[in-house]
Amino acid sequence: MFLPQARPIVQQLGASQIREVANAGIGMTDVLPFWFGEPDQMTPQFIRDAAKQALDAGDTFYTHNYGIPALRQAIASYLSRLHQPISMERIAVTSSGVSALMLVAQTILNPGDRVVAVTPLWPNLTEIPKILGANMVTVPLQFGLSWELDLPLLLNALTPDTKMLMLNSPNNPTGWVMPRDQQEIVLAHCRQHGIWILADDVYERLVYNDSSSVSGSVSNDPSALACAPSFLDIASPEDRVISTNSFSKSWLMTGWRLGWIVAPLSVMADLGKLIEFNTSCAPGFIQTAAIAALEQGEPIVQNTLIRYQAARDFLYQSLNDLPGITTPKPKGAMYLFFRFDGATDTLSLCKRLVKEVGLGLAPGSAFGNEGEGYVRWCFASSLDKLELGVQRLQRFMEKD
Repeated sequence: MFLPQARPIVQQLGASQIREVANAGIGMTDVLPFWFGEPDQMTPQFIRDAAKQALDAGDTFYTHNYGIPALRQAIASYLSRLHQPISMERIAVTSSGVSALMLVAQTILNPGDRVVAVTPLWPNLTEIPKILGANMVTVPLQFGLSWELDLPLLLNALTPDTKMLMLNSPNNPTGWVMPRDQQEIVLAHCRQHGIWILADDVYERLVYNDSSSVSGSVSNDPSALACAPSFLDIASPEDRVISTNSFSKSWLMTGWRLGWIVAPLSVMADLGKLIEFNTSCAPGFIQTAAIAALEQGEPIVQNTLIRYQAARDFLYQSLNDLPGITTPKPKGAMYLFFRFDGATDTLSLCKRLVKEVGLGLAPGSAFGNEGEGYVRWCFASSLDKLELGVQRLQRFMEKD
């Protein structure tokens, strides 16, 4: 008898440890959930209204594989303000940022291909190539006053037989931001060897103005938008560089599941085929809401950034005041990834935090072997909730 089983590669994938910790809190009424990378604020009213109006107008039909032209043009205009001019012909709208990552991997990777990733890293990025049978090689960030990249170590890993480099900057979970000079060196190296660069830019607007890596600054002036350095700033349209992004973080739209891809024109036709075979298209009414986000949402992005910087500063100081915890200062994104002295099993530790003091954090082991011994705290929250969370952590540590 043949057993009904998934193929071995899929069976070997690691399940989400963050979800496992969250499941430990099911049925508990007093848990502070800092485990997911999600803001504690609802999507702004004007974005929700745009979706409602589109639904009321009957926008319930299929759309173009690449997304409705108005949204593709809005994304192109938005990115052209942040980076170099980018044409809408290079943009594909996707049903979530993670779908964008999967589509890019499906477009480029073959079984057995060598893929290099800078870690610790959101597990979806490292597991996607494995689903396609590719081989993952990881280059760890260095722990210190802030998380930093050992550039020679990365360049040594980018051997001529490497198919793709995967980078997430600003980084989940560490808040590391890759500076422009390192991007230029890496791009030149990858050009020389024909290595694709997949840049997950989902946090590019969440970069803090005390970081020398910021190319803009927090400002009400639309011509001076805060943005992390991006390969889109320096790559030519013909380079083997693909950027993925999402509406989830900067516009408080996690549940809407909408993202985009910027790719060379030479792969767009094949990318369109894969979109058809995966999801066909993103919902039209959600795309209409995304246009509203891009055209009217800059104050939301600016306010979110100011709010998160205050949250980061408070949590950074509070955690470093606790004995046994060492917290590098993140330059971007929405997380503190801190060392918990003596922790050798952070999955069990985080389950205990949920059960014993109602504090929901993400285990470092969820982000690869390099993350063990560390814990991630999402600070996209109000200061009063963060303060209560610190009190609960302190209570746990005092009684342990």
